Amino acid sequence: MFSKETYMSRRKGLMERVERGGLVLMLGNVEASRNYPATTYHFRQDSTFRYFFGIDLPDLVGTMDVDSGEVTLYGDDLTVDMIIWTGPQPTVKELGERVGITVTKPLSALKEQIDAAIRKGRPVHFLPPYRGDNKLRLSGLLGIKPVALPDYISVELALAVVSLRDKKSAEEIAELEKACEIGYLMHTTAMRMCRPGVVEREIAGTIEGIALMHGAGNSFTPIVSQNGETLHNHFYGNTLEAGRLLLCDAGAETVSGYSSDFTRTMPVNGKFTERQKDIYNIVLAANNRAFELSKPGMLYRDVHLEAARVIIDGLKGLGLMRGDTEEALASGAHALFMPHGLGHMIGMDVHDMEDIGEKYVGYDLETERSTKLGVSSLRMGRRLQPGMAMTVEPGIYFIPALVAKWRNEGLNKEFIDFDAVEKYFGFGGVRLEDVLLITETGNRMLGVRRIPITVEEIEAFMAG
Repeated sequence: MFSKETYMSRRKGLMERVERGGLVLMLGNVEASRNYPATTYHFRQDSTFRYFFGIDLPDLVGTMDVDSGEVTLYGDDLTVDMIIWTGPQPTVKELGERVGITVTKPLSALKEQIDAAIRKGRPVHFLPPYRGDNKLRLSGLLGIKPVALPDYISVELALAVVSLRDKKSAEEIAELEKACEIGYLMHTTAMRMCRPGVVEREIAGTIEGIALMHGAGNSFTPIVSQNGETLHNHFYGNTLEAGRLLLCDAGAETVSGYSSDFTRTMPVNGKFTERQKDIYNIVLAANNRAFELSKPGMLYRDVHLEAARVIIDGLKGLGLMRGDTEEALASGAHALFMPHGLGHMIGMDVHDMEDIGEKYVGYDLETERSTKLGVSSLRMGRRLQPGMAMTVEPGIYFIPALVAKWRNEGLNKEFIDFDAVEKYFGFGGVRLEDVLLITETGNRMLGVRRIPITVEEIEAFMAG
């Protein structure tokens, strides 16, 4: 938790941006049952609620009256029966005081404020709900059927929240640095453990433990797989084999809720083969090129396309692609090998603010998302600004089902040698991911220490 002045300033800034006036309604998350009511999943607060209200506890709601400036925190104090199980907890009034809120009320009083605003014809601003319980809660408060809620979300509020959260303050950057340092420990531990005979879950379980030892746990479910061609592979049952590659995509969340997200790909037996080096170094060159280009005013879509050019040229050099690079790029031929985008914003969410809506976060009126092959999976295409934190994660994958589909359809056959590509079946995939911060003059990598990334660095680290 930051100082109460931080949260007061954030709320003030938000209300200044909601020009239509009215009432801003922000629901905190509630506990979610795992297999029966008393056993719950690990609680995760809604990031936007936590950004403006700073409290990491369930069953709270906040409102901001844009016209009067009054902020109210709603919640119920725990009963003695509850305290038996939880231990002593601060009252709602005490929680409010910690974040600069003087008006606190029980949850039962919330509907009264909402109903009063509706009777007066005042706008009630809310963001897209992503959890079923909050959809039902909003439905009850506003008298809107759950399926109709998307028609009533406040675009004005969404844009206002994004305009504040997408540029990180100095104290937020410090938290991101902490998350990146935990990420360093996770990935270097994975490198130390990676060897033939180890089961993937041994590594996955160990690095998850590191995330919990040093912070609040994982920022997302880790990907630890020697079948790295499956982009989000959460199966951990394979035994590592010599000659294969292990892809590890994992990050940590700090106690204050800020995330890291890194990917490294390493040889199971500690030494890359020549073929693995060839593919690996193309991906590394694309990663480096993205860092070279990222600066204020640059469209991240253009950075993505330049990374794709590097991949196309590299694969042409290996005989896997052919033809004119610009024509191949325009046709989206590189998407056979990198079907995802170059990166996404990162902050309190590993895909920062994705719940608000990608069209408000990763795009704007200047850069609406394209459906065109090669850029359709890019989560972030906006013009970069100082304070934005981004991931850079190019990759090359050999996905048999996708290759077969393209080959059968004759898709981009003028740019791809399918016979040569099929010889790489079983190779897996390579992804290399780092976190960058856009500065006034360019960018810098987040994290005190960079996780080993060159072929030489990884081989030396694994040997040590």
